[in-house]
Amino acid sequence: MKLFFDAAYLYYLPHFEPVIEALLKHPNISISVVFTTEPPSAILESLKRKNVTTQVVKPEERLNFYQQQSPDWVIFGHAAEIARELNDICQTALILHGLGPKSTYYNASSAPIQYRFVESESRKNRLQQLYPDKNFVLTGYTKLDPIINDPSIKLDLSSLSLDPDKPTLLYSPTFYPSTIENFPKNWPQEFAEYNILLKPHYLSLIKPAYEKQRDLLQHWATFDNVYLAQESEQNLVPFMATADLMISETSSALFEFIALDKPVIICHFLKLRWGYRGFLKFRLKKRLSDDYQLFQSMGANIDHYRKLKSAVESNLNDHSLYQATRREITQQVVGQVDGLCSQRVAQFIINQG
Repeated sequence: MKLFFDAAYLYYLPHFEPVIEALLKHPNISISVVFTTEPPSAILESLKRKNVTTQVVKPEERLNFYQQQSPDWVIFGHAAEIARELNDICQTALILHGLGPKSTYYNASSAPIQYRFVESESRKNRLQQLYPDKNFVLTGYTKLDPIINDPSIKLDLSSLSLDPDKPTLLYSPTFYPSTIENFPKNWPQEFAEYNILLKPHYLSLIKPAYEKQRDLLQHWATFDNVYLAQESEQNLVPFMATADLMISETSSALFEFIALDKPVIICHFLKLRWGYRGFLKFRLKKRLSDDYQLFQSMGANIDHYRKLKSAVESNLNDHSLYQATRREITQQVVGQVDGLCSQRVAQFIINQG
């Protein structure tokens, strides 16, 4: 069986890799990951060690490439219109690269992809109502499987020049709308009693539009209690496994973190472009789904940086804060967190032939 995983962006890969490893346990499986830009060499070497081949194909050339390769399956991480033509020669599936809350989570199923692997029963039912003619397969959220199955996935804090005896904070801002520009330049110093893991979105590291964000991130990385993830470290999973608390905006990664029964802080002091301010805020709301309201109950919501320190302290001192809601939302959004999600995806693919 010949499979291709379409990694249009590098941050799709953590959703694919656990499935790839589950598939490779079966005989006669050939797997290749297709990138649209050259990934870091460390990523290529890691895939090569797993006997996974890699290709770099320009976005506009992907359809022709797949047609020439005659695969059995092409697995996408986003809505892909080229699936319409591919459905004539192979089977296609979607493992979406996140959990929401943007409306694209639901809109992605309008694409002509044959199967979509879904995280929770609740989400599956809602998608089926929106798209009654589509095929949704309940599997769980593949990205979290390594945290359940591999304790060694945690970061070695000492090797990162951090203190293993300190509590560890994970600041994982998205690229837009982001809080990065509204954090003080010296904020790591104000949190000297904590390790701080900085794990920005991949687009913050590569897009010219986010140069100011990169400048701040590089500055914060000079503090002794801070580690800034490298471009090759695009998998958030080791950082989540290591951290005691996560700080972000309304990012889908927060759903992933609360699924580990760990506290989160949601920051609403965003840096908005002019086109999203004042009476034009409706543009921002339009990008969000109804799931946005879940952020109000999953953890501490703060509207200014000055409230961050007390929120961190209270949530680390009392683990029961928001715990019941974390579990409810996890069941609703993430589904079963048992380390077997990727095996369910792999088994479905194998059974379909």
